[in-house]
Amino acid sequence: MSEYQQFLKERDLIDFYIQKGYQMKNITENLSGAYILFEREDSSGEKEMETIHLLTPAARKYFSVKLIQQQTVYPGPGA
Repeated sequence: MSEYQQFLKERDLIDFYIQKGYQMKNITENLSGAYILFEREDSSGEKEMETIHLLTPAARKYFSVKLIQQQTVYPGPGA
């Protein structure tokens, strides 16, 4: 799979979780990529968590833009 095809797959995965109501809660970056922990509360108040692994630099840039958008829409405590 080409790097661009891999990016499209990773971008769609990020968008999928955001559309399902998940928020990015933790990001760990290392030499093998970025791990993003998504979290949301379901209708019963239980927390659901999903982790994805991003390999491409373009997807890492894409999630950083989405994270900034998330922080402006849902400012954290003390904002």
